[in-house]
Amino acid sequence: MAAKHTITFEPVDIEMEVGEDENILDAAFRQGIHLMHGCREGQCSACKSYVLDGEIQMDRYSTFACNDSEAAEGYVLLCRSHAYSDCTIELLNFDEDELLGGVPIQDVMTRISAIESMTRDIVSLRLTAVEPTTYEFKPGQYADLTIPGTTEHRSFSMATTPSTPGEVEFLIKKYPGGKFSSLLDAGLSVGDEIGLTGPYGAFTLKDGHALPVVCIGGGAGMAPILSLLRQLSETESSRPVRFYYGARTAEDLFYVDLIESLGKSLRDFEFVVCLSESLPEDPSLYAFEAEAGNVTEVVERREEALAKTEVYLCGPPPMVDAAMVFLDRQGVPADQVFHDSFTSPAAAD
Repeated sequence: MAAKHTITFEPVDIEMEVGEDENILDAAFRQGIHLMHGCREGQCSACKSYVLDGEIQMDRYSTFACNDSEAAEGYVLLCRSHAYSDCTIELLNFDEDELLGGVPIQDVMTRISAIESMTRDIVSLRLTAVEPTTYEFKPGQYADLTIPGTTEHRSFSMATTPSTPGEVEFLIKKYPGGKFSSLLDAGLSVGDEIGLTGPYGAFTLKDGHALPVVCIGGGAGMAPILSLLRQLSETESSRPVRFYYGARTAEDLFYVDLIESLGKSLRDFEFVVCLSESLPEDPSLYAFEAEAGNVTEVVERREEALAKTEVYLCGPPPMVDAAMVFLDRQGVPADQVFHDSFTSPAAAD
């Protein structure tokens, strides 16, 4: 049995136990402590923290998330960190309301209820909870789905809300040779069972916040934003909402009617499609406003007061990285920016 040690988190004064064979982030989840996190693969910096005392070693990680000089100073990524003594760790990012009040991690066996192609490379996967018969999460979060016949998993964001506790939808981008996504064309069928573990992520609306919401998405990054829009509609939110969605052409768009319908239930909603390759030849055929350019370019052209908004980003890493640069340039406070980026196909699927 692996040796166990005590971790003390500052400045929140929370203690927990961790085994040498598990990373600190997973140990926290297991004990109901919801630390800030993102990819859980050492690719982002959401869980970056500082070791005040103790011995910690990290598994392989991206130096983009924690460079060599930071690691030498004592910074670590909790999703890659193993403790080999009692340790004191300073949390650099945390949400006091979430720390001990987040949704518990659940293991749920689900059954496929529908598989539907939305575009040439995005599929809607709908699952029904079987054991247990409900799955609790917060809109905007994601889950791990086990690749049938293996112990591997892939992470996908929920597009629905807990208003349908036994039903959940994922929007999944297909990649050539993808271990999970390739099964959506041949290998998975309605009625098949898939294991789900979750929820994870902090891409959620915060209670009591009133700033306007700006959503920036691309590709399958539609999923968590759609979940947030559904939540805003269900709660009859009065917050102004603007949703910028990036695609190559009009043929890559989907759920436009659903988005427009959700928007009608909000007090102040605007949906702008950003097309990087070509605008429709006849814009009158489409029930949306379209602008030419990458989504980040369009947002930068149209938004002059982003520092007075909360920004939610989800999409391919280049899109998220570009958005983070101009958000910083426009002085948007870091605690008003929430983002998920998809790992590259080679690394994740």
